[in-house]
Amino acid sequence: MGQADGEGTRANEWYVPRRGPRRFRLLVGLSFYPYSIMNASYVLIGSLIAPVDRFDRMAALAVAYLLAVGVSAHSLDAMAPNRPWGDFLSRRQLAALATAALVPSLGLGLYLGVTFAPLLLLVGAVELFFLLAYNLELFGGAFHTDLWFATSWGFLPVIAGFVVQTDTVSLASIAAGLFGFFTAYVEISASRPYKAIKQEGGGSSPLASKLEAVLKGIVLTVIAAAAFLMAMVLSR
Repeated sequence: MGQADGEGTRANEWYVPRRGPRRFRLLVGLSFYPYSIMNASYVLIGSLIAPVDRFDRMAALAVAYLLAVGVSAHSLDAMAPNRPWGDFLSRRQLAALATAALVPSLGLGLYLGVTFAPLLLLVGAVELFFLLAYNLELFGGAFHTDLWFATSWGFLPVIAGFVVQTDTVSLASIAAGLFGFFTAYVEISASRPYKAIKQEGGGSSPLASKLEAVLKGIVLTVIAAAAFLMAMVLSR
């Protein structure tokens, strides 16, 4: 059983399809779709606690994050020297995929910022910095840490969701952002050892099962929080 079958890569993690062509399964896994949906849910949470309910802005920003994080950031991360997803895509193909997703994401963000919420341009610039610095491990990997991950992946998306509605930041948005920060911190803290165990072939160990349960639980918690807020807003 070689790397093509998952050994030494992330192909054995819980969200990767077990059936289908290898390239398709790895491409789905590369999107980290449960975590990407979790990330977009932070945007929804930030928007839904705002006093203004513009679902078009919220949806557009959520799509921008899905493209930027779900496709672009994860494609850049897959270009790392250790090739966490193996060699099913070349570095050139991964770079093209990252660019193809990042361009429309930036376009959406610029449109929302220029048209509705200039403060979003600042948040977006910080997020773009982290997208590149974290996933490409720039500056010697100084920003490739759990702390910066939780900040850029959990805290700032909540703030962005609130800003796109109001063009301001409030205490409520900061409190919601801290929810994003700590849930993202739990996710990345459990994900790193889980990934290591899976890559070493210990996927059936009790520790792997516990970490997998934590990861699934935190994803569902964030999605459920967004769904609850959506239900509350729609029932007004």
